[in-house]
Amino acid sequence: MPTKDIFHQVVKLALQKDGWTITDDPLSLQLEDDQVFIDLGAERLIAAQRDQEKIAVEIKSFLAPSNLSEFHTALGQFLNYRIVLREKQPERELYLAVNLETYNDFFSRRLPQLSIIEYQLKLIIFDPVQEEIITWTK
Repeated sequence: MPTKDIFHQVVKLALQKDGWTITDDPLSLQLEDDQVFIDLGAERLIAAQRDQEKIAVEIKSFLAPSNLSEFHTALGQFLNYRIVLREKQPERELYLAVNLETYNDFFSRRLPQLSIIEYQLKLIIFDPVQEEIITWTK
């Protein structure tokens, strides 16, 4: 079982405050010989459609000395997880959760912005102090 990110509980609580039910902690998926662990699986009822929206969330703290190095790792994980989800649970949308400070300081730079567009990254930006989701990007 992988180690939980420092912001794991914060993101979990923020999702719950936002109306999500945590279904998996972590979300474990097997694709032949490879098993992946995505930090959280969640769902919520869409009342108007009487259907459920399902997501998977990978949480990254970006606390290492090099945000760029952490971004390379996070991007690689994200792309691989998206492939496994497409095979195993195609109804789930994958999101990368990052704290507000990291988003403002690092994700506003050109390379991360171009990568978000190129790889169609979906982000959850959260405030770790308020334990709330600030915004979702799609």
